[in-house]
Amino acid sequence: MEKRWYVVHTYSGYENKVKTNLEKRLESMGMEDKIFRVLVPEDEETEIKNGKKKVAKKKVFPGYVLAEMVMTDDSWYVVRNTPGVTGFVGSAGSGSKPTPLLEEEVETILKRMGYDEQPAAEVDFELKETIEVIDGPFNGFSGKIEKIDIDKQKVKVFVDMFGRETPVELDFSQVKKLS
Repeated sequence: MEKRWYVVHTYSGYENKVKTNLEKRLESMGMEDKIFRVLVPEDEETEIKNGKKKVAKKKVFPGYVLAEMVMTDDSWYVVRNTPGVTGFVGSAGSGSKPTPLLEEEVETILKRMGYDEQPAAEVDFELKETIEVIDGPFNGFSGKIEKIDIDKQKVKVFVDMFGRETPVELDFSQVKKLS
């Protein structure tokens, strides 16, 4: 079984409460290996009220929550019986399994929310290794790697500028190993 994204229908206005309840339930019921992420798709909207700028989060799909999970009888039961959940979208009856979202739909929603579903890069770098900067304002400089952040796909490098070591954060794509 593979993990897929499913749409969970909730009572309107209960999306965040369902997300919190579901996250607590999957922890207390030991479902972390079946239910991975629970998202309430939101957009940020800027409003100006009384001359003041206010950023508000607005739900993209009111009444719905997205759950990344492996669909089994147990995981279905945990989600389905979470307070505030009325059911899954795409299931014909109370006992039938729901239909997962298509990959393209998930990518569109995640990008809109600022999540980029890029596969983790293969890290070919090591701490204290000397690299060359091949892109950006520090192009041509070389330096030593001090920190590697795999999730953000960035490295912190100390480059020699004007006789001083200066910390610079760069994307993996901006650096290459010195042979």
